[in-house]
Amino acid sequence: MGEEQNILEGQVAIVTGAGRGIGRAISEKLVESGAHVVASDIYLSNAEETAQILNAHRQTSIACQVEVADVASLDSLIAKSEENFGKVDILVNNAGIMFRTRILDISAEEWEKTLKVNLTGPFLCTQAVLPGMKERKFGRIINISSSAGRSVSTLGGAHYTASKAGLLGLTRAVAKEVAPFGITVNAICPGLIDTEMARKTTSEKELQDFLDSFPINRIGTPEEVGDLVVFLCSNKASYITGASIDINGGDLMI
Repeated sequence: MGEEQNILEGQVAIVTGAGRGIGRAISEKLVESGAHVVASDIYLSNAEETAQILNAHRQTSIACQVEVADVASLDSLIAKSEENFGKVDILVNNAGIMFRTRILDISAEEWEKTLKVNLTGPFLCTQAVLPGMKERKFGRIINISSSAGRSVSTLGGAHYTASKAGLLGLTRAVAKEVAPFGITVNAICPGLIDTEMARKTTSEKELQDFLDSFPINRIGTPEEVGDLVVFLCSNKASYITGASIDINGGDLMI
């Protein structure tokens, strides 16, 4: 393997929502770059499937079931990560949910569930990994937000936009606070990415109408998001923190 392929050699990453889609692609890219990955997901079978795929490259990953907004579940995740790999260098807060419900039809329960997973979850996951990162004077935290957080959601409702905008604020606040400890915190804001969630919530005509309006006239891939995560985790991005980086084919330019 070349130098670029080993850019994260020996580092340990936790990826939430790793069971499919963007989370799985991020996990694969991290492993290809030399990292160990704790593939975590609310559905253990999905996490195990991802870990099996990763371990086909080399025996470097484990699966863990986790509820990102549950402190006890996160304590177990950190303990399992450290038991198997001794540390956590990288956290990718990728787990998320989206509903297309319009504002007058959003129930209090659906609002709370969306913010619990999309915003409270990353907050609690960040709290869980920071003590070890501060002790070792190194860490990389990547929050998967959305172009919705920078403007407004193409597909999701007001609760999705609010949660992803809040995640950008969390990114900036934590980045400023932990920078003296050698920890960077950045957000990635994907636009329309070719995932199961996007396909299930979008008709073929609606999808094509979106693509026709994009300057880069195609849908993004989960692997492209994964490549951006690897870059932000690498030493090449060591002077980048508190940033929100768009990957949307030019759909949003600000």
